Amino acid sequence: MGTRQDEQAGFSTERPRERAIVVGVNLPDAWLGGKGGACDLPELAALADTAGAEVVGRIEQTRPKPESATFLGSGKLAELKEMVVEREATLVVFDNDLSPAQGRNLEKHLEVNILDRTELILDIFAKHASTRQSRLQVELAQLQYLLPRLTRLWSHLERQAGGIGTRGPGETQLETDRRLLGRRIAVLRNELKEIESNRRTQTASRDEVFKAALIGYTNAGKSTLMNAITQADVYVKDQLFATLDATTRRVDVDERRRFLLTDTVGFIRKLPHHLVESFKATLQEVRDADLLVHVIDASAEDPAHQIASVDKVLRELAPKKAKAGNVEPLQKPMLMVFNKIDLVDGELFANRYGRMYPGALFVSGVDPAGGAAVRDAILDRRLGGEMIRTVRLPLAKLGVLSSFHRTQSVLEQSFEGDFCLATLRLSEIELNRLLSREGAELIADS
Repeated sequence: MGTRQDEQAGFSTERPRERAIVVGVNLPDAWLGGKGGACDLPELAALADTAGAEVVGRIEQTRPKPESATFLGSGKLAELKEMVVEREATLVVFDNDLSPAQGRNLEKHLEVNILDRTELILDIFAKHASTRQSRLQVELAQLQYLLPRLTRLWSHLERQAGGIGTRGPGETQLETDRRLLGRRIAVLRNELKEIESNRRTQTASRDEVFKAALIGYTNAGKSTLMNAITQADVYVKDQLFATLDATTRRVDVDERRRFLLTDTVGFIRKLPHHLVESFKATLQEVRDADLLVHVIDASAEDPAHQIASVDKVLRELAPKKAKAGNVEPLQKPMLMVFNKIDLVDGELFANRYGRMYPGALFVSGVDPAGGAAVRDAILDRRLGGEMIRTVRLPLAKLGVLSSFHRTQSVLEQSFEGDFCLATLRLSEIELNRLLSREGAELIADS
């Protein structure tokens, strides 16, 4: 009742936003196995805003290596302490990953909450997870990140668990916590495997349909393009990681021209390893795609940097040892689409990046013509390079020809004993599927 009276009196009942200071340390690229590189405070500020914080200050430092105890040097740490007090900050976010000891020392010195880049991104993912699968994936990533950092959360770790019912055979609380977390991680992995198995069963019928996947940096406009191409009502918001779950829609232009289009979770610079591991089930859509449509934000400060970040994540998704017949993500056909071209000098931008990426499209997802251009380009890849081949197919597999009949792609058909001879107009992808999955045999080129 007090809350209602406050609202009637004109007082806001919303929880005040955290006041955050973002901090970044520029390190040599080769530092600690490639974990160095330049910080990106504008992106970190955007992440903090997405998480619900108000950025009230920024501090940047360049060092050959981090200070072991507090990551920052003593001078910068004093400057940060002064800024925290002056601007009444309640949170400090580092663009770098902190060790448990560094985070603990910083919290003691600054007397505010400390988050590193990975913790911030995990918080955003937890906030935006809406399906059971995404919630399980986020929890798995959080626990994997938490496991080596338990000492930062508990003050009783080195003491024996005490009290009735808590005495164990000399087991410390730390060991107990680690064992419980390990058990929960195993449960989450099994549940995600079950979801993935069910997904594969439900999507088995898609194998004969050409599949394109929208990939790209977060907030590049993939969902906007998805809506423009499919007339779907995919959630769109101008913030990082607005959507986490893959969304697939069927695009039917006519009986001959159709494909499946999937909108995937956005990538980001230095995407935490735990998230890549946890979201592999969702990102399976990328592996299954026949065509990757790489959407780039033309209005970004450095589009080439975003492209490099996406390529890095794709390399992480590639299997360590590709099985025969599998195509690693970077080897898949790719269509480059520079989106938001309406926000830049379109002609100048296209001239520059068109030379770097021949065949790329330059569109605006909010313009219907932009969605049509991407749709037509996908169809060109779907239909382009078709060839005519004759295959021998077991009669037990005759049903796989139904889609070719529906699109008038069976040019000739005859029967020999337990086999069917079919001359088809088809793509290389479709031919490979018939040969590797359906037991077909290539007879002759036509």
